[in-house]
Amino acid sequence: MDTAQRTTVEPTHLNRPDTRPAFGRVKLLVAAYGALSAAVLVTVVVLAISGRPVTPFMWGRSAGVLASAAVTYWLTVLAARGARWSYLRIRLITIIMPPVIIAVDTIPGALPLWFVLMQAACAIALAPAAFIVNGSALRAAFPRTR
Repeated sequence: MDTAQRTTVEPTHLNRPDTRPAFGRVKLLVAAYGALSAAVLVTVVVLAISGRPVTPFMWGRSAGVLASAAVTYWLTVLAARGARWSYLRIRLITIIMPPVIIAVDTIPGALPLWFVLMQAACAIALAPAAFIVNGSALRAAFPRTR
């Protein structure tokens, strides 16, 4: 059985003048996504402790989005170190997650408006990262290897 090779890019590609700042911006945006996700979960915890109604769906959504933020940040750090496989995943995550967050949270009647708005803020924080990660600067740093 063959195993997939995990490739890294050459240091010359990562040391381009536009690569490091681009990854810095992506890390900042993903960190904001994580901080806003944590704020959603903390709000759910506080409401639950104070006896307000909190649904299992709210617990699952807020914890799931926070977990995705942690994984996204980890993958971004690995991509910044040259892991091509991680870069490819970041490209997909940053494109897919914002619309998915919005779509799931806008199911009619499933969540209160404050929750939808906080989750939308998470999506809005992550969306600009898609443009940076899929832009020419970072794509040039991770050329196809075949």
